[in-house]
Amino acid sequence: MLSERRLEVLRAIVQDYVGTEEPVGSKALTERHRLGVSPATVRNDMAVLEEEGYIAQPHTSAGRIPTDKGYRLFVDKLAGVKPLSTPERRAIQNFLDGAVDLDDVVGRTVRLLAQLTRQVAVVQYPSLTRSTVRHVELLSLAPARLMLVLITDTGRVEQRLVDCPSPFGEASLADLRARLNSRVVGRRFTDVPPLVQDLPESFEVDDRGTVSTVLSTLLETLVEEAEERLMIGGTANLTRFGHDFPLTIRPVLEALEEQVVLLKLLGEANESGMAVRIGHENAYEGLNSTSVVSVGYGSGGETVAKLGVVGPTRMDYPGTMGAVRAVARYVGQILAES
Repeated sequence: MLSERRLEVLRAIVQDYVGTEEPVGSKALTERHRLGVSPATVRNDMAVLEEEGYIAQPHTSAGRIPTDKGYRLFVDKLAGVKPLSTPERRAIQNFLDGAVDLDDVVGRTVRLLAQLTRQVAVVQYPSLTRSTVRHVELLSLAPARLMLVLITDTGRVEQRLVDCPSPFGEASLADLRARLNSRVVGRRFTDVPPLVQDLPESFEVDDRGTVSTVLSTLLETLVEEAEERLMIGGTANLTRFGHDFPLTIRPVLEALEEQVVLLKLLGEANESGMAVRIGHENAYEGLNSTSVVSVGYGSGGETVAKLGVVGPTRMDYPGTMGAVRAVARYVGQILAES
């Protein structure tokens, strides 16, 4: 275990390196921080930190920089989540409150996160597998053609055209709409299939083919849309950190194009807490020079998706964690009120 003084030295090194982008020396540390000891003592403490793998000496520089292990200890033991200021919180609320639908909510969230953190923002759409049905609408477009509109509790709207085997009258359509909603509203998508399987039998023989076709379309929609969707923004922010990536940012950009990789990264955030993956803790090699801060969001105490940011390991962890947590909380409130 490191002593309290050495932990303070590590904290000071991380803060200075994140702020200045320059390797940190013992003289600068004693000048900028009230460590209460001489530069010689700080040099000794830095030697121990380096020996333990928490800091490293880049090239021939006299200063030191944090390693992945040093950042990990900083995040776990030394860094609190920095709360956002009242103007920042108000700006988040005002910006997100203007959203008109789910796509707009996700789009605004991505832009907001990228602006607040100056990193790459990634937002997962609410998962249909965790969603419930708010309403099913059936609209007649022609005697034998319908439109099925599925609305989720998270504001997601799915539309499908249904070609019926025979004409379907307005009275039958209203009857089907009412019976369908009575069975599925408020139910999880995964629970819907057994709830509607016997529905065709309750209709006249001539209408059963159309009812079965509508139900097939509904169930196909649930399966089709189980594929997770992401929105990403702020990739241009990476260009500000060119020197933070050992060779080139190309592997990072390639990793960000892989939706499966990003879903896996976001998935590492547990249901309620925040996950911070630093450097080589990211299994994907292209992201070994980055850190990922992610958290779940949702309504009614249930997580329906994840959001987060990707940036260089030299990031303002307290500020980034605070911004990610605050934005997730506001998005959850919007979903709950929608």
